[in-house]
Amino acid sequence: MSEVARLMRQIELECEAMQVAMNGFAVVASHDFINCKYRNIGAIEDELAIIVGEQEARKIACEAYINVIG
Repeated sequence: MSEVARLMRQIELECEAMQVAMNGFAVVASHDFINCKYRNIGAIEDELAIIVGEQEARKIACEAYINVIG
């Protein structure tokens, strides 16, 4: 798996964790948990930007978010 693909998958996993926390069986996600996931996505996006550039990294992160969260 390429580094770009690995980072894209990490973003998807963070989004999936947020989605489950917000809409899962027990909707009790704390604000801190959701903020942590957003910070994690930002950090992964920063890593991705080193490889593909800021604009492309932002696009990838947004697409992943939209695909998972809706």
